[in-house]
Amino acid sequence: MPDLPERKVVETPSAAAATQGANASTAADTNAAAKEINTSRRRIIWACIWGYLGVNFLMFLRFFFPRALYEPNTIFTIGYPSDFNLGIEQRFLMTNRSWVVREPDRIFVIYAKCTHLGCTPEWKSAENKFKCPCHGSGYDSEGVNFEGPAPRPMDRAFIQLDPTGKIVVDTSRLYINDPRAGVNHFNDTGAYLNV
Repeated sequence: MPDLPERKVVETPSAAAATQGANASTAADTNAAAKEINTSRRRIIWACIWGYLGVNFLMFLRFFFPRALYEPNTIFTIGYPSDFNLGIEQRFLMTNRSWVVREPDRIFVIYAKCTHLGCTPEWKSAENKFKCPCHGSGYDSEGVNFEGPAPRPMDRAFIQLDPTGKIVVDTSRLYINDPRAGVNHFNDTGAYLNV
């Protein structure tokens, strides 16, 4: 077989420039993509930093507006003695956490706080008793405990007539009855109102 002469590929300057141009455009595309990735990373990092600083600034501003706990007034009027019928009046349970109890000869106010853990009992008129929904303490219509873990009867609030004849109740002055300690203030002046 005869030897074929080797052909030498001679590149023309335009072909070399095209090859270099292709390599350069690929490198430029790679650099542009890398710059875009770095730019988006920087944006994310700066967004996180500014978000963190913004939240801290809002917490700083919140410091100047203190939280206030608005509790009902402990001294309030409930009306005239003739406004109450015999039995339990629940009108003041939501606003002042107390029940007004009218008996034939007296009126007193029970502070609606279970003596076990401080829950608010419910009045069950069908069963004629107060029942604590948390742990099952039961109280009769006068607030004296007879079932459940409550250690003593519910407290009674101070009650008196003002000069106009309205009943004024003060739940910051409570009368307790604790048979285990030998203390009974339910018959003290101010624990009830004679009618």
